[in-house]
Amino acid sequence: MATNRVKNIISKLLSDNYYILKKLTFDYLMKDGRWVTQAREVYDRGDGAGILLYNKEKQTIILTKQFRMPTYVNDNDDGFLVEICAGMLDKDNPEACIIRETEEEVGYRIKEVQKVYEAYSSPGVMTEKMHFFIGEYTDDMKVNDGGGLDSEHEDIDVLEMPFSEAVNMLNTGEIVDTRTIVLLQYAMIHKLLE
Repeated sequence: MATNRVKNIISKLLSDNYYILKKLTFDYLMKDGRWVTQAREVYDRGDGAGILLYNKEKQTIILTKQFRMPTYVNDNDDGFLVEICAGMLDKDNPEACIIRETEEEVGYRIKEVQKVYEAYSSPGVMTEKMHFFIGEYTDDMKVNDGGGLDSEHEDIDVLEMPFSEAVNMLNTGEIVDTRTIVLLQYAMIHKLLE
């Protein structure tokens, strides 16, 4: 993990209430040869996976809508976001995670997914790496209404919409979730629904 430019890492647990928040103090070697002591708060919530589900024949995609408290307290009037289907990795791999989350959140049992990216979500403060997938769905894959798990207090609306409508929502600023923006742009660049 550490390179020869980082030494003397001291970790102090600040919270493990839901996820883990630590204060890391360390010595860092600057480009000019000076060692400086720095401190950062690092939030470890695990890694995640997300998927853009699409249907070429119908020219539709499936997104979700759910309440996000951090956005509510930061200028999102009702706190709801339109997002890709996504979830946190448990003890499984990213592919197994997103197949499980797809059934739980949107009610489709998919068998095949394609990984297109992996990226750090907010590297200045979070350890989370997001695994991005795409996957085709058809109506016969629907096995339930979705909505998430009651045990996790999920309250998710499933949105099947024309791809063109999602692109319009992106362009008008109605979609503001970075993960969703990444996969919608991927679909546009790679002409996924053509």
